[in-house]
Amino acid sequence: MKLDSYSDVCGKETAAFENAAISKELLIDRWDEILEFLRTQFNITKVSFNTWLKNLKVKDVRDDLVILFSSDPSIGSNLTFIKNKYGAFIKNAIEEIIDEEINIDIVGDEPAPERTARLPEQTVRSSSLLGLKLNPDYTFDNFVVSGSNSLVHAAALKVAEAPGEYYNPLYIYGDPGLGKTHLMHSIAHFILENTPSLKIMYVTSEVFMNELVEAIRHGSVAPADFREKYRNIDVLLIDDIQFIIGKDRTQEEFFHTFNYLYEAKKQIVISSDKPPRDFNNLEERLRSRFECGLTVDLTAPDFETKMAILQKKLEIKEYESNIKLNVDDEVLSYIAESITTNIRSLEGALTKLIALSRIKRTPINIELAEEALRDIVFPNQKKTISPEYIIDIVSEHFSVPVEEILSTKRDKYIVIPRQICMFLARRYTSLSTIDLEKIFKRDHATILHGIAAVEKKIKNDDETEKTIDTIVKKLNI
Repeated sequence: MKLDSYSDVCGKETAAFENAAISKELLIDRWDEILEFLRTQFNITKVSFNTWLKNLKVKDVRDDLVILFSSDPSIGSNLTFIKNKYGAFIKNAIEEIIDEEINIDIVGDEPAPERTARLPEQTVRSSSLLGLKLNPDYTFDNFVVSGSNSLVHAAALKVAEAPGEYYNPLYIYGDPGLGKTHLMHSIAHFILENTPSLKIMYVTSEVFMNELVEAIRHGSVAPADFREKYRNIDVLLIDDIQFIIGKDRTQEEFFHTFNYLYEAKKQIVISSDKPPRDFNNLEERLRSRFECGLTVDLTAPDFETKMAILQKKLEIKEYESNIKLNVDDEVLSYIAESITTNIRSLEGALTKLIALSRIKRTPINIELAEEALRDIVFPNQKKTISPEYIIDIVSEHFSVPVEEILSTKRDKYIVIPRQICMFLARRYTSLSTIDLEKIFKRDHATILHGIAAVEKKIKNDDETEKTIDTIVKKLNI
């Protein structure tokens, strides 16, 4: 074996020394590749990647230390979270691409002390959702982020990624229809998909109160089964907490439930139409607990955000129906300018417009939009109860898309809303059963059977009667 000469050895040592320093330019050149490796190899969800990692950039390289920063100015308060949650993944991705061992730091305006990154805990059993059904469309991917809601979106995502570790409780408030429930469902969906070992409870405070009343009615002053249900969980999502304000027995039970979960480091997320300080009849001990975490508000979207929301809703409706909906920006702009209340009204207006187009078999244009939104744009005019308006309200009430109500599907969750639409259209419009046959694409016998079925349920079932009364109130007849 031939030995290297002294000069060869020295030359190789010099080259190795020169290559030991990591090149900042190399990292910058290959940064997109590193980010793509990071996203794909560690199965990071789209919403997590876009929120926390997409905007990371190389700031400096000092020996083997790679210093990163985020070009998103709103991310500053989350740097420690990013390092703890994703630091090991980022380090691994960089080392894999440049084939060098490195350390990393992620800084804001001032370098933050480095903390040891840790990997997510391994999941060991199937996920569990208790309580109310989740809306499949209410996910982080479908939530339109803007300047007015970026803080609450980031806080909700942070809670979903690390339940019980940050912002506990998370208290979200804002006027109806601005996205509180959307974020609550998004948190639940994210945890179910990414941390399936956790048990989640999602309810409204009204359901919480009704279940407590039912437990007490059956003779239990200290309802053990009720408490077991609400305390043997990892995440409690409770919507519309304002409904328990002033209900002394319910407030008392919720106080103890809150304390039990909080002390066990279980995640609590609460939504309401007001911040805790604005409730006059809220017990001080509950108020202080609501405020001990993070309180964030949702505000009404601006015009650009409303346009983005409408475009997103349109994409979802096209995907669900597998039909291309030709709605140009002029029509969306008209809706965005006309709806000044909330996001729910915005979506309802779009749904009503699409339903009207399908029922009338006419293209979607400004003239049709003006007809569909007449009751909203000109609220003082006499409201006309049309079949498409009834279908729209029933669709919203049952969270069943208009397309499915008008489809040929015979699933129970679709048939009941469809029959209620037939019943209400026959009762509150001048349409004949022949007209209803054309709208619902059903024969005469099916229309009559649907109407009769609802009439029978109203007589024999209190819940159906309450449902019809609620929908009639929403119709504002």
